[in-house]
Amino acid sequence: MENTWIYRGSEPIKIKKYLQELGMGHRLFNEIKKGQGTFLVDHRPVRPTTKVLPNQPLTIQVQPEPADPTVAVSDQPLKVVYEDKNWLVVDKPVGISSIPGPSTPNDTILNRVKGYLTAQGAEDLQPHLITRLDRDTSGLLLVAKHHVASSMISQQVQQHRMLKEYTALVAGRLTDDHGLIDQPIARRPDQVQRVVAEDGQRALTEYWVKQRGNDWTLVRIQLHTGRTHQIRVHFAYLGHPLIGDALYGGPATAADHQLLHAAKLSFKDPFTLRQLTFTAPLPAAFEELMTKVSGK
Repeated sequence: MENTWIYRGSEPIKIKKYLQELGMGHRLFNEIKKGQGTFLVDHRPVRPTTKVLPNQPLTIQVQPEPADPTVAVSDQPLKVVYEDKNWLVVDKPVGISSIPGPSTPNDTILNRVKGYLTAQGAEDLQPHLITRLDRDTSGLLLVAKHHVASSMISQQVQQHRMLKEYTALVAGRLTDDHGLIDQPIARRPDQVQRVVAEDGQRALTEYWVKQRGNDWTLVRIQLHTGRTHQIRVHFAYLGHPLIGDALYGGPATAADHQLLHAAKLSFKDPFTLRQLTFTAPLPAAFEELMTKVSGK
């Protein structure tokens, strides 16, 4: 597997510095440096200390990752929104876990992606989920098809430069059209549920009201941090839990899951340097429940 960039700077730059500016982590650079790959400038192998000149192509070549034998292959359907040689963007349905666990070891998004790549005859068969969603949250997931892509995107994830927007249906009528929830979230021993607590990690959730019903509010949400159950915890804290979210006190519905959807995903592709933006329409359950709840 190889990737190539054309250096557009005005002064010579060392390979390491250039790749770090593009997003590559130290670990991957060192792996290539120690012989698990090759650096090429103008299509000729060079040492890691080489400088790249303006308008020269820099290529990295690495060996494919072997498949993880602990991750089963699933041939169940996968809704692919976007694909190129580095990325998959998937629209996850409700009821499917992101990664294997004790209750769902063989049919998760990760299993299905591995099955999808296997069917394509891909050499890299150890996909990396860059974003994850709760089992009962629908919407967009970003998958790196190989470990180079995973390394190149990690800075954007860690620095919260990847835009992730959600749509949620919450109980009651939110008063403010726009709000910023800045409350720390903590985990308690032996509990799945998270809580707002002073000893927790900082969590920042921004929201905008899209529509109000008699006893519900449709909100657009942007995460500025990435805590477990962050949206669910924060809106429960406000006294407006997500509809269908039994874990956090939301009113029950026939759909039997929280009304939360990862509606928009945007990031700068470190390979093409283009901003990639994707959206996923709301599942039918939202409109159905908004109509039913309004009719009460």
